[in-house]
Amino acid sequence: METTFILRIIGVIIFGSAGAALGIQIIEIPSIPQAIHLYVTIAGGILGALFGFIFMPRLTLKPFTRLRRSIQQLPAPVIFSAAAGLFLGLALGAIAAYPLSLLPRPLGQFFPFVVAAAFGYIGLTITTMRPDLLQGLRGRLFLHGETPAVPQSDTEEQCRPAVLLDTSVIIDGRIADICRTGFIQGELIVPLFVLNELQHVADSADTLRRNRGRRGLEILRQLQEDSPVPVRLTDADAPGVREVDDKLIALAKEMGGSILTNDYNLNRVAELQAVTVLNVNELANAVKTVLLPGESFTIHVLQAGKEQNQGVGYLDDGTMVVVEEGMRYIGETIDVTVSKILQTAAGRMIFARPDNGD
Repeated sequence: METTFILRIIGVIIFGSAGAALGIQIIEIPSIPQAIHLYVTIAGGILGALFGFIFMPRLTLKPFTRLRRSIQQLPAPVIFSAAAGLFLGLALGAIAAYPLSLLPRPLGQFFPFVVAAAFGYIGLTITTMRPDLLQGLRGRLFLHGETPAVPQSDTEEQCRPAVLLDTSVIIDGRIADICRTGFIQGELIVPLFVLNELQHVADSADTLRRNRGRRGLEILRQLQEDSPVPVRLTDADAPGVREVDDKLIALAKEMGGSILTNDYNLNRVAELQAVTVLNVNELANAVKTVLLPGESFTIHVLQAGKEQNQGVGYLDDGTMVVVEEGMRYIGETIDVTVSKILQTAAGRMIFARPDNGD
């Protein structure tokens, strides 16, 4: 709010002065009576000040925000190439502007500016669309025509497939810890339609959904700041698709990447369409503690089980342990021996007996 107010004040000063200057130019027209010269100047200043007060934030703040988002999505080589292309274009434009400045007025005042701006825009556009041009030029100038060797790390990074993040996996939060371990290889990509859905959840009237959405936005901020894996926002979209999950699948197909999610339905639909899916829940099940029948371990019995005399406890990874004849040990930590392991759709379940049980 303070930034917007400051911009409005600056707009009042700049456009108010410009309006007054325009009014001074207008009153030089001979047909305008001298009696209203002062009123024309004041009216020009007031109109310019009003214009600056209303439109200055729109002319500065919003374009700056869009520019910042666009720069965040661009790789560093593209930004460097764009800056170099803009510099070269403006340099060529300055060279071409000098002979144009010798033209009679007003052409000599107008054309140099237009030509310099046109050259700068052309240089910026060409180097942005083809950032490899400057790299090839650098190789020819400094390596005398030899083909520069591409670092192996850069080649490997380009070959790594992109990983698209789903809204559910961002809200889940475990993705931040997984990235820190180094198991994720490749660039993490967050499409803007996923970010918009996350923002919609954060703005929900329901308190639980709102907290989950805000947690997801915080997790995404942590990923951008701390993750060793590069995280990039993209405005790539699937215009003919309406649902977010379908957009994600279509985008993964187009980019040749995979989807990181913990949504069961999205997992199955993507697999049917031959899209690689990285499921966080499946990863969690895969790294759970492996216990075999006959092995002993310690468990804290928390509550009674469904069957008679059963007690229930949980391992550190969340695996349920059903202790036969364990109801009398509720609230205690005891040694048990695995008797059976059952794999269900909800996960792994372990049945055990107390070591000192009858």
